[in-house]
Amino acid sequence: MPIPPHPGPAPTATPTPPGTADRDTAGTEPRGDDTLDLRVDDFLALLDGDLLDAVASWAPAPTPFGGFRLVPVRLERDLPLLTRWMNDPAVAAFWELAGPADTTAGHVRAQLEGDGRSVPCLGVLDTTPMSYFEIYRADLDPLARAYPARPHDTGVHLLLGDGADRGRGVGTALLRAVADLVLDHRPRCTRVVAEPDLRNTPSVSAFLGAGFRYAAEVDLPGKRAALMIRDRSLRHVL
Repeated sequence: MPIPPHPGPAPTATPTPPGTADRDTAGTEPRGDDTLDLRVDDFLALLDGDLLDAVASWAPAPTPFGGFRLVPVRLERDLPLLTRWMNDPAVAAFWELAGPADTTAGHVRAQLEGDGRSVPCLGVLDTTPMSYFEIYRADLDPLARAYPARPHDTGVHLLLGDGADRGRGVGTALLRAVADLVLDHRPRCTRVVAEPDLRNTPSVSAFLGAGFRYAAEVDLPGKRAALMIRDRSLRHVL
């Protein structure tokens, strides 16, 4: 997400015992000093496709609540809906994008006009757009300075647009489905990661329920976050 310049030393991770997601402060800044350099294989990916293996082509996934798919955002179509969601107080508390449509548009446009290291998507359940996701290259994000990142680590941010979908397991089901989509369509990715604010206990609980493990606490600009990781090797165990 837009990230202010780091005012001092790089953030550090504090290991901890194993144990509605928010956008907060990492994952969507496509340019500038706070982004990490592309590797040679990433430059080749830009030539051959994109940095996230063509999210737009990913197949739908079944969930207990219906068929789910990710649809990349088109501002001219989706901005009114996204702006309404961002102005929901429960969303605004962590995404911090409440305000006029220009506020949401600026946040999303930075990703759409970037190099593809973050892809903003609507989450569509059956035929209804009901959530917003950002799928991003965590290893190319400032988040990578806060934990031992691996090449192709893929990050996820989520908001549920309708309050009626919160608190009944929808977020958990969608997070599991999206993590599975990442692992199915990104063979070089060994881990799906997230960094919800520690204060957002429903978000942390949703990730745990979706098979992520609580790996560490990390200090990021503007928040202390829970580093959540879903390992490919544990995919069918957790």
